This record gives sequence, C-alpha cells and structure tokens, in this order.
Amino acid sequence: MYIVAEDMEAFDCIATKLDIREYSSEDVPASIRSNILEAARLTGTGLNTQHWRFVLVKDKDNLKKLAEDSTSGKWVAGANFAIIVLTNPKYGFHMIDAGRVLQNMQLAAWNQGIGSGLFTGVNEEKLRNDFSIPMDLNPTVIVGFGYPVRKLTGKRKNRLPHDDLVFYEKYGRTNGQV
Repeated sequence: MYIVAEDMEAFDCIATKLDIREYSSEDVPASIRSNILEAARLTGTGLNTQHWRFVLVKDKDNLKKLAEDSTSGKWVAGANFAIIVLTNPKYGFHMIDAGRVLQNMQLAAWNQGIGSGLFTGVNEEKLRNDFSIPMDLNPTVIVGFGYPVRKLTGKRKNRLPHDDLVFYEKYGRTNGQV
C-alpha cells in the first residue's frame, strides 16, 4: 500500500527541493518513513532487475556509527533516520538506478516537509562490517532524512539560466526552440 500525497505538485517539489543537513529533533512518523521506502520500491530499474536493497537506520547509536563510517557525511548523526542504498555492481546501470531511487525518495520526503541530504564518502570496510552489508552489493549512496531545523520559504532555487545549459541539435548550438 502506498500513500498518495497531495500537498505539492511534482514540478514544485523539483523546483523547491533543497539539500538539508541540519535537522530538528522532531520525529518523522512511521507512515512517512514507509511512504519514502514505498517510493523507493516503486522506482524503475534497468531491465526491471530491482537489484537495489535498502538499510533503514533509525537508532541514534547507529546513526552515530553511520556518521563515524563516513568521510563526508558526519552530519548524518543528527538526522532522524537514514537509508543506505545498496546496488548490485554486476549491472552496468546500477549507479543510474541508485540516482533514480534516491531522487524518488527525496522528492517523496520533500512533499511531506521532510528534508534530506546525501553522501557517498565512506570507509567501506567499516560500513560493511557495522551494517552487515554483503560483498555482492555496493553501498552506493546514503541519504539522511528529517524535519529541517530552519523554516524553509519554498522559493525557487538559484540555477543557471536555461540558455546557458541547453544546446540544440549539437553541443554549443544556442539558437533553437524547445
């Protein structure tokens, strides 16, 4: 079963979502955690392999351990919960699938007012040992979740203009129509 959120249009989620690394102490309800994991489960994968697996980390001691196992995500100790995304590297597209599932989880969370941040820098041996990760799966990305400590305004992000990013028919060709 999944929950259909009606709080925000999909494009508004994309346009306003920010990476959050400072979280309030407010607990995220189990129903929202479940919704985020359901968004992960419903994500497509190459050849419909569904090769990813997820380790949900909620216990504060384990979040601290996760932070200690990190080289770039010490902030995850303050998250309400985290998800370790594991992918199967035997599939050449496993990193793309990790990105797809990560984005779906983050947008599902954002739609419910839950912030998230990600990191990939880990001491792999320690992480594998601490969280019993099998050798045939790659700890591809870790995402922390929680209510943002600061009130967010919902303003659109500061991004480069479309004309600086989009080329038509060939790289470098700036005149054209969408």
